[in-house]
Amino acid sequence: MADTWSQLYLGAGLTVLSHPLMYVKVLIQVGHEPMGPSLGRNIFGRPVLQLPGLFAYAKHIVKIDGKGGLFKGLTPRLYSGAIGTVIHSKVLQCLELKKTSDQSSLCHVFGETMREMIARSTATIVTHPFHVITLRCMIQFIGRETKYSGMFSSVVTIYQEEGFFGFFAGLIPRLLGDMISLWLSNLLAYVINTYILEPSSQGSQIGELRSYSQAVTGFVASMMTYPFVLVSNLMAVNNCGLVGGLPPYAAVYTSWIDCWCQLSREGSMSRGNSLFFRKAPAGRIYINDQK
Repeated sequence: MADTWSQLYLGAGLTVLSHPLMYVKVLIQVGHEPMGPSLGRNIFGRPVLQLPGLFAYAKHIVKIDGKGGLFKGLTPRLYSGAIGTVIHSKVLQCLELKKTSDQSSLCHVFGETMREMIARSTATIVTHPFHVITLRCMIQFIGRETKYSGMFSSVVTIYQEEGFFGFFAGLIPRLLGDMISLWLSNLLAYVINTYILEPSSQGSQIGELRSYSQAVTGFVASMMTYPFVLVSNLMAVNNCGLVGGLPPYAAVYTSWIDCWCQLSREGSMSRGNSLFFRKAPAGRIYINDQK
């Protein structure tokens, strides 16, 4: 129980600290570019048109809504994190595997990955309505709406306008992305630890590298599955009655597969993946909403 409380407090702290970054990322994902590109230089020193990065975008939000404006949607996200942590912990306890002599065997890796996948998927499904509310609170910045101003009113709004399934908009690509990322991360870590950083090597440096392999493979897997995150977030706000979920910011998609196909044709599958060196797409028209 003490471990669960520690995870809750740590998770809440990290959520608060990272919220402005997620807020900016979501606005970029839906195509909101309130400031036009400026002339900059790429890593080779060549002049290119660049879109504002994280800090310039955050400064724009603060200019309009104040510092507190960077934390729109924080409350439902905190609920999501807390409930998800408890559910994840409980499911892991229920599915605890028997200890084996070889903790690094492929069978053990498969078992642990299946266990983690079930726990993550369960937590994601239960907390997804909070995720949807969080995203919609954020994109209200675009149209200056107040439709999602509180938890209860947000729940009522979604249920009245979209019914029960409205709470699970964008769930399928999110689940797929999580599962693919988890399996890629764990299997890559197994291959690296087994065949590259051989256990027979007793050096302290090899031991340290093996301990960090999971974090590295997790990062690589998350980068590879980013399109699922983008599609999921776009579907969560798609045609929801807010300006940010409608053209010209986001097209009205018939399904998440339609969203995926359209983004692929446009070459926009990595939109929002980088928050710093963002090259301006050629031919793009920018809507200036400086207040």
